Amino acid sequence: MDIAYRLTSVVKDCPDFPKKGVIFKDIMPVFQDPDLVKDTCISLNEKILEIGKPDAIVGIEARGFLIGPIMAQILKVPFVAIRKKGKLPRECHSVKYEKEYGVDEFDIQTDALAKDSKVVIVDDLLATGGTLEAAKKLCDKCEAEVVAHCVIFELEFLKGRARMADTPVITLVKY
Repeated sequence: MDIAYRLTSVVKDCPDFPKKGVIFKDIMPVFQDPDLVKDTCISLNEKILEIGKPDAIVGIEARGFLIGPIMAQILKVPFVAIRKKGKLPRECHSVKYEKEYGVDEFDIQTDALAKDSKVVIVDDLLATGGTLEAAKKLCDKCEAEVVAHCVIFELEFLKGRARMADTPVITLVKY
């Protein structure tokens, strides 16, 4: 069965969450099916390898942590975490960004990525693009090259892909 069909068959629509007028896509049921998680990670990695094997997978807190380490393990490359401000010890680069429902700030440890390394940024969903754009800015501060953004789901009507204009976006399901 097609991976996109399998994914969309378990996603739940939640009207008026987190605020009135929003139809939230609850993807957490995906993670209740271990085979679907594994197949999702394999499918994303196959698309990544069409571009070329990265030197690292960079996952965005929190949902990028659900698939990023699995993808990195399969590819046999390091996993690097981008976390919310104040959650990482040692020296960090920081960037503020706007997201769908407000402003937030992310950190990455300054020594987490080697200079000129080729990395793929992983998250669950591309909406307005603010989160992925912020993650790219952090990788840029580390002098790493972002070769792709990789998400399971994309909300096309929010046009977040336009903010990734110079970097390929890999996705399995578009809404």
